[in-house]
Amino acid sequence: MIGYQAFTKKWFDTVELALNLTRFLFLVPSNQGKMKTLETIDTPIGSYAPDFELPGIDGQVHHLSRYLEKFRAIGVVSMCNYCPYVGQYIERLKLIQEEFGSQEFTLIGMNGNDTNRDLMASFESMKAFAVERGLNFPYLWDSTQDVTRSFGASKTPTAFLIDQDGVVRYRGQIDDNPQNPTDVKIQYLRNAIASLFNHQEIEITETEVIGTPLVWRT
Repeated sequence: MIGYQAFTKKWFDTVELALNLTRFLFLVPSNQGKMKTLETIDTPIGSYAPDFELPGIDGQVHHLSRYLEKFRAIGVVSMCNYCPYVGQYIERLKLIQEEFGSQEFTLIGMNGNDTNRDLMASFESMKAFAVERGLNFPYLWDSTQDVTRSFGASKTPTAFLIDQDGVVRYRGQIDDNPQNPTDVKIQYLRNAIASLFNHQEIEITETEVIGTPLVWRT
């Protein structure tokens, strides 16, 4: 039997997620039933990640190839400013960056949603979101959606772990409990990073993503 405080926390977490989901439903364009479905290009485990040059909220152009020269591993996360699942994961992503940032690792957030149909996904909104949530890793804008499609992302958030050779070593969920970090049993992304840095086999290399479908340009 769980204690009152634990029960109360679970209840508030559930309410918060429900409110975020409601907010998302109001933000998605009313013609959602006619949203274009695009076939993404699969990036399987063991394949090379697609190179990219994308603008960041810091005003710089970010090249994956240059990151590979500087870091031992990179975690690319398909994100969205208003996705309730991303909102649940931001603090956990910041903790991952804090833990591994000193070991030549960096996360990279990538917004590939259609900004033409939703101002909440715009470049300026990305800047405001980063300040509001205190992001400690780069946040890039994929305005053409080409990079997002090339990675094979179809939902937010989707994580991709890339090693120093540019090879995808993990893809999927960040962990096994989007709603409540205290109930997480398997930290998929964190464990994959730790195994990679310790020269160990990554036990779980791919997981099914639970998240918000990306909004594709029509």
